[in-house]
Amino acid sequence: MAVARPPRTDRRRIVDAALAVADERGLGAVTMAAVADRVGVTPMALYRWVDGKADLTDRLVGRLLAEIPPPPSDLPWLERLEELARGVREVGRRHPSVFPLVLQHPAVTPEARTVRDLVVATLVEGGVDPARAAQVERLTSTAVLGFVVSEVGGRFRQQRAAQRDADFALLLAMLRGALHEEAGAGRGGSR
Repeated sequence: MAVARPPRTDRRRIVDAALAVADERGLGAVTMAAVADRVGVTPMALYRWVDGKADLTDRLVGRLLAEIPPPPSDLPWLERLEELARGVREVGRRHPSVFPLVLQHPAVTPEARTVRDLVVATLVEGGVDPARAAQVERLTSTAVLGFVVSEVGGRFRQQRAAQRDADFALLLAMLRGALHEEAGAGRGGSR
């Protein structure tokens, strides 16, 4: 009876390799051949674990979002959302060449949906109307992601780090005010 060989790789190792290639050489360097070389398999062997470059890209988005640490559950809801936003910024800073993908691709992997679902649940917990929570998440996330992508992409390179930090703090304060108002509207308050 023949004994099956264990696989030489797995999906996580492949996605980690793709992220390493992107971090070292830029997103354009992420090819199936480059990832296969990094993992030590043939490019065709990758297709057992990913459906192609588009699937690999979606999984990179999920991998990035999975790096965002969940905030402590005992914090008030707005503070939890701010902690998530700070986590997004830190992930962007660690992976500047690949991070723009999170603004360009929808959250389709389970890892990516976990973060989105956490934000939606936190919004509802805070009083945002459940019928509007997905929309509020989408707009709030776009604001945070847009800032981070702009920052890591060099748009703010003329500003000192302290100014970028102050800008991010102002963005969070503006979002806090808008979310507080939205939550009040969800509880029957005025807009």
